[in-house]
Amino acid sequence: MFKLHSTYKPTGDQPEAITKLIEGLKNGQKNMTLLGVTGSGKTFTMANVIANLKKPTLVISHNKTLAAQLYQELKDFFPENSVHYFVSYYDYYQPEAYIPHTNTYIEKDAKVNQEIDRLRHAATQSLLNRDDVIIVASVSCIYNIGSPEDYKSLCLNIFENQKISLTELIKSLARLQYQKDYEIKRGGFRNTKDEIEVFSADGNNLYKIVFSKNKIFKIYNARVNHPDDIEFEKPNYQRILEAKIFPAKYWIAPNSKT
Repeated sequence: MFKLHSTYKPTGDQPEAITKLIEGLKNGQKNMTLLGVTGSGKTFTMANVIANLKKPTLVISHNKTLAAQLYQELKDFFPENSVHYFVSYYDYYQPEAYIPHTNTYIEKDAKVNQEIDRLRHAATQSLLNRDDVIIVASVSCIYNIGSPEDYKSLCLNIFENQKISLTELIKSLARLQYQKDYEIKRGGFRNTKDEIEVFSADGNNLYKIVFSKNKIFKIYNARVNHPDDIEFEKPNYQRILEAKIFPAKYWIAPNSKT
């Protein structure tokens, strides 16, 4: 399930460390510490542990910079697997505040990094679709982003010959907080009389759904290389039989909870 790619082999103390870590994890040991100076190959050692145990893995770093470095290293070690980056998506965050002596109220203000938001959705969707997943995160991952059960259950499953009208599908997309716009963006859609284009929340897929007589006639998908430049790309559509469209936002709940 996890295939490690590297021209190196464990040397020095690494083989012993790898063996002890694997044995400890298999025996249910909850806490272990891998010691090593900078450049001693701790990430490579852990990559060998992941490849051997073959379990989805969460790597938590204390800051975004180190998380980005670990993400790139693990992505290089596991190019065939699903390695993702999950950190706080705020470029700027000002909590609301009140200054009594000047009677000043400061409203909450924030700026969301859209690329990081895209990466977070990609990580979440990968966890729900695959088993060979490595998530590299900052400590912000401990904060609640909503129910994973709701995020999964609200996923819109569509397939060829499905009896659903274009209007009904638009309502379903709006329910998942997709925004209608002429210039399609991630987490958005646009439509003509008999077809809809939907740009997935993870920024990786552009779906074209063609309708005929109140049912889905054909579904096409194009993989997107540069989500910010989608208007300048020529989608290479491939016909598919079904598709999963996850919510555009995390904060969404089923009707039973609203």
